[in-house]
Formats: sequence, structure tokens, C-alpha cells
Amino acid sequence: MSRKPETMTLDPVTLEVIRNALPAVANEMAVDVVRTSYNMMIYEVRDFCTALLDPDGKLVAQNVGGVSHFVADLGAIIVDGMKKIGRDGFKPDDVIITNHQAAAGQHLNNIVIYMPYFHEGELVMFSVVRAHWIDIGGISTGFGAEANCTDPWMEGLQLDQLKIQEGGKTNELLLKIIRDNIRFPDASLGDMRSQIAGCKLAHRRLDELFKRFGRDTFLAAIGRIFDESEEKCRRVVRGIPDGVYEAEQFVDGGGIIGPPIRIHAKVTVDDGHMVIDLSGCSGERKAGINSRTYAGARVAYKALTAPQEAVNEGGFAALDVIIPEGNIMMARYPAPMSGWSLIVPTVVDVILLALAPAMREEIPAAHHGLLGGSVVFFGANEKGKPFIVQSLEGGGWGGRSHEDGASGSVSICQGDVRNGTIEGIEIQNPVIVEERGLRRDSGGAGRFRGGLGIDMRVRNLIEGRWNLHRPRRVDNPAWGLWKGEVGGTADYQLRLPEETDFRSVNESRYLVPVDSEVIVRTGGGGGWGDPLERDAARVREDVVEGFVSAKKARESYGVVLDEASLALDAAATEALRASMRARPA
Repeated sequence: MSRKPETMTLDPVTLEVIRNALPAVANEMAVDVVRTSYNMMIYEVRDFCTALLDPDGKLVAQNVGGVSHFVADLGAIIVDGMKKIGRDGFKPDDVIITNHQAAAGQHLNNIVIYMPYFHEGELVMFSVVRAHWIDIGGISTGFGAEANCTDPWMEGLQLDQLKIQEGGKTNELLLKIIRDNIRFPDASLGDMRSQIAGCKLAHRRLDELFKRFGRDTFLAAIGRIFDESEEKCRRVVRGIPDGVYEAEQFVDGGGIIGPPIRIHAKVTVDDGHMVIDLSGCSGERKAGINSRTYAGARVAYKALTAPQEAVNEGGFAALDVIIPEGNIMMARYPAPMSGWSLIVPTVVDVILLALAPAMREEIPAAHHGLLGGSVVFFGANEKGKPFIVQSLEGGGWGGRSHEDGASGSVSICQGDVRNGTIEGIEIQNPVIVEERGLRRDSGGAGRFRGGLGIDMRVRNLIEGRWNLHRPRRVDNPAWGLWKGEVGGTADYQLRLPEETDFRSVNESRYLVPVDSEVIVRTGGGGGWGDPLERDAARVREDVVEGFVSAKKARESYGVVLDEASLALDAAATEALRASMRARPA
């Protein structure tokens, strides 16, 4: 996108109006998508993002709360589209649909709809909506096939920069191919129309902005906004001591995935510039746990530098990310990517862990590190109509230097994604949510404890299939910092009608009879600081509230409570803590 030289004089008031107008356009797109979509994953859970990008693939604006780990990959879609379609191949009112993993680098359910925007015949912008469809064929139903998928053809339909509308005219043949190959065509194609409506709304708003400010002023303002965003981030990074910082952790392996996945981060800070090198991570796998994304590095950098600022390309100009081809996060097509997002939150945590020695007071302990506990149950009701239950249940975040971690929250990679409401789930689907509550003792002990995970117990009222994928942070739970303890781990548990106890399950498309019950259990966050330094009265309060058991209060925090009244025994607590401190490390 060409702009006038940066020497062009910009009225500061005009600059501020445009600075706020750009994310406002993306936010209004998001409202439109929420109001018109068919799929609970979009209108309730909000697994989508809306954005404006220039023809070079630079991010101009993204909606507030849009899925964070989408922030790195929309530009790749536009660059790929410009290469395959060509600048002259785009026409007004074209609508492009794509999800192809060679460029998108994600599971196929994440469908991108985008439209070119022209001002006086010049291509100057693209409006983009990426949203999670509940099905895209193959074994993609729900949250994709996870790691069990061995290639993208098994996962579902691959749509590679195809015009679903050309000059406003629908490609009926392509539409029929999609409809005939997905299980929920009414919902998914309704979502597609919602995405198109969001893109068209952006064009109306851009028309207003270009008319009001003129092309040169408007594009020059975008350039200035990029520059100022870059400088704000550089100032934050200059506050970090220059040096090279490294850390590593692991994501669980097992089964088709193979050995544990190494996540290694090397962070170099040099006078306001940061390099995040992820070359030390494991290579790509034959299971669907690969991705092709810079999301982990970009989300971590954004969280460190300007978490409250509107997101745009300038906010990443002072960051270099190194991920070589063949890395598990830069996998080469057709490496399967159905579970692409499983390791990304852990990548973010490891980058932060690397910087913990340099930013002791700013870096939290690890959070649950998963994209939530996925609730996926599907089948056909008594009338033969297909249904699907979907929700994402959050877990615990890590404690930090001044407060406990948040409980029941989705991962750092998910923006404003939230769980589905119990009422919405039960009204639309043949299930009963028997329980949704915080898990006692799931937060890692610390001076500031980790947030709690969740137990969600669901009973199905009809025969159907559950996706119960083994969580990938069981063997490697959320770590603590500065003597803080690890958080509790996640699980999927099942009890069939004839069974007395729940048992752990790791199955896809698991067929169960009526009145089976599933517990979707999410992990807790790690603790920050020595648990013996936590105020004893706060530990007692946690016990009273049901967050911590009296047993854990004694064993981890050295706090003694009366069994009946839960009154704090100050003398016994002081003595127990003294003896615990005297134990060998």
C-alpha cells in the first residue's frame, strides 16, 4: 500500500480520529458477525477475528478481543492470495474463501473469508474474517481431528484461495461442492454469509473514511500509526536488560505423536530490539500437532510490550522471529495440522519463562497452557436432525508478583473466547450440564497461588459421540516460579450408565449410550513465590471459599486450621512453617 512520504503534515486531531476509527471498523465487523452467525462457536464462544490488512499483508487493525493467535497468520493469507490471484485478479465485490494449510498453517475448521477494497479503482485494503466452522468434512467435526489426523485430506475440505463470489456473483458449483461435503451445511454456510456481511460492512465504513479524509491523509496516518506503535514497543523492550535469555519445557507426547515435544525459546534483547528464536523446538511430527505460525512469538511479544494497545503491524516491527522450515511450528505441507493450536500457549509461556530472570516482578508462573477443555458431543436427535454441542472451558492462570492467578479463564492465545452458556447448550442440544465448578486444590501453591481449573460434568440424553482427546499438559503441568508449586492437570473422564466410577479416556468420536456422563477437567496455574510466605489469613479464606482443602493448607502452606470451625491456629501455624523451612531443599 503506497503512502505519501512521512514528512506529510498530519493534524494531531485527525491522526487520533483515524487511530481510533481503524479498530472501531474491525470491532463493528465483529458485532455484525456475532449478531448474524449460526454457530455457537462464533456467536457465543467467539472463536473468530475480524481485521483490515493492506495488500502487502500488513495488519492495519484487528477487533478487540479477537482470537489472539490469529494475529500472526492473516498476513500470510493475503500474501498468498496476491501471489496466486494477482493484484489484477481481484475485482470489486469478489469474495475469497480459503483455509489451505500450506499458507494458513492451522486446522481446516478456521475458514478465512476476505474481500478486496478499492478506492477509485485502486486496491488499497482487504477486509478479513476468520471464523471457526463446526465442520469442514472429513473428521473435522467440532475442534478438528486433533492429533489423530495423519494428513489434511483426512481432516476435511481444503479450499485454496477460491472465489466463492466473483464480482458479486456466487459460484454455485463451488457452493454445492462445499454443501455436499460438510455435515452442517446450513450452519456453516450461514456463518459464511455472516463473514461476508462483516467484510461488506467494513467497506462501507472505509468508504466513509476515505471520503472524509482523502486517500493521502488516510494512508499517511496509517503509516504514522505503525511508526508510533513500533516506538512504544521499543521503549518497553529498552527497559529489559540487554542479553540472551533461554528456557525450555515440554508438551506431552505419546501414541501417534511420539516422544515429548520440546519447546525451547532463545530471546535476545538488544537496545529495544528483540529476537525470539524457536529453532530449538522439536521438528515436525507425523501427527496432527504441527502448525505453520509465528503466533506463539507474536502473542508473547504483544503481552510483554503493549497488551492494552490496539494491534497493528507496527507493533511487531521491532521483533524478529526465527523458526526454520521443518520445525513443529513451521511444518511443511502436507504435514497434518488438525491440532495446530495445542502447543502454542506453552510456547508463549516458555518465552515468558526465558525472560523471568530479567523481569522477575512482571512475569507470571505458567498458566494451564491449553486452549481450554473442549466440549464436543455430536449425533442426530430423535427427528434425525444432526446436532453438535461445543464449548471451551477455561483453566487457571499463573500467580504473579502481586496477585493470584485468574481462575477458569481461556488461554493467553484466545482473546475474548469464552465458554458456552449452560442455558444455550441445554436449549439447543440433548444434554444436561450437571455441574460446572472450580476445582479445589487445582491451583499451584505459592505466595500468590495459581488460578483454579474447572470441572464440567455433562450427561447426554441421546446416543452420540464424544471427542475426548488426551490433554497435552498432563506429564508437564503448569510450572511455578520462585518456589511456587505446579498447577493441577487436565483430564477427560467418562462414566457409562452401568459403571460406578469415572475413568480417564483418550478417544475421538467415542460412541456412548444414553445417560453416559463426561467430566471435562481443566488444569490450574502455577504458584508464584514461596507458599510459606502466603498470608495465613488468606490461606484460611481460600479454605472457607472451597478453593483449597484444609489438607493442602497444612501440607503446602503450613497453615493449621481447627477441623470443626476452620479457625486459624496461629501458634501451630508458626511452628509448622518454621519446621518446614528447616527441611533440606
